[in-house]
Amino acid sequence: MKTVKGFASATVGNVACGFDVLGFAITEPGDEVILTLSDRAHTDSPVSISAITGDGGALPLDPKKNTSSFVVLKFLEYIRAHKQIDFTGHISLELRKHLPLSSGMGSSAASAAAALIAANELMGLPCSKMELVHFAIEGERVACGSAHADNAAPAILGNFVLIRSYTPLDLITIPSPEHLYCSLVHPHTELRTAYARSVLPQEISLKTATQQWGNVGALVTGLLTSDYDLIGRSLVDVIAEPKRAPLIPGFFEVKQAALDSGALGCSIAGSGPSIFAFSSSEKTALAVGNAMKEAFLHSKAHLQSDMWVSPICKEGARIL
Repeated sequence: MKTVKGFASATVGNVACGFDVLGFAITEPGDEVILTLSDRAHTDSPVSISAITGDGGALPLDPKKNTSSFVVLKFLEYIRAHKQIDFTGHISLELRKHLPLSSGMGSSAASAAAALIAANELMGLPCSKMELVHFAIEGERVACGSAHADNAAPAILGNFVLIRSYTPLDLITIPSPEHLYCSLVHPHTELRTAYARSVLPQEISLKTATQQWGNVGALVTGLLTSDYDLIGRSLVDVIAEPKRAPLIPGFFEVKQAALDSGALGCSIAGSGPSIFAFSSSEKTALAVGNAMKEAFLHSKAHLQSDMWVSPICKEGARIL
């Protein structure tokens, strides 16, 4: 028997203006997946789930319905067909959730990425990280019905990732400026991704699209040139944030508190309810995060929240 533990951290999708095409990873928190390989084959499935902790019993134990095990099944199918690896054993999976569910922090992507990095290690590294992203994206389809990559790709690859195209999949990694820090605040409430997507417009005006394109291009330029002022000016979402902000109690007060404390910019993390802000130093990011927590607490909903301050994760999913 052989055991491997994989880890993948929280991610922020959309990054304000980059709806479904831009995401980044932070260093913590994250999910752990422990895979144990045995020679004895099971007749029902090559992968089973032995335990899940930290989810409050919410996640399914069926390996075809759980994101972390589903991506391992797809990975095994792929290496049999394309890497000439004849897998006849069995993998037992233990998922340790440290990310809250329905949080906008890439919880399902982290579980998938951690499982895939561990499975790849178990099988002798037959796939590159870029290949693993394909399976992680399919895990997102299981989790929320939409196979988007803005969490899955940075969870595996690290840094910022721009999705130029989904068909075919074309990913571009963007290095992070040295002093860019993220304050990520998760209020103790849930906002399901499917519902958050349902409130979005199916069509937008040319004027709105042009505004969004300009901000995406400027944000990427700011990241590549370490232009912190440009990064801040570009964190403007004219499509998703106006529709989703009312779904997050205290959003406007929290965003204003972040900006008043020195944040470069602030927006919804993924589909919410978490909110992220960028700062150009760790000291400022700590002050920003604390201000955001206070604003949630003093909002009409009086929400408690958790806060993390982190640089951008450059490594992505890794073996512990």
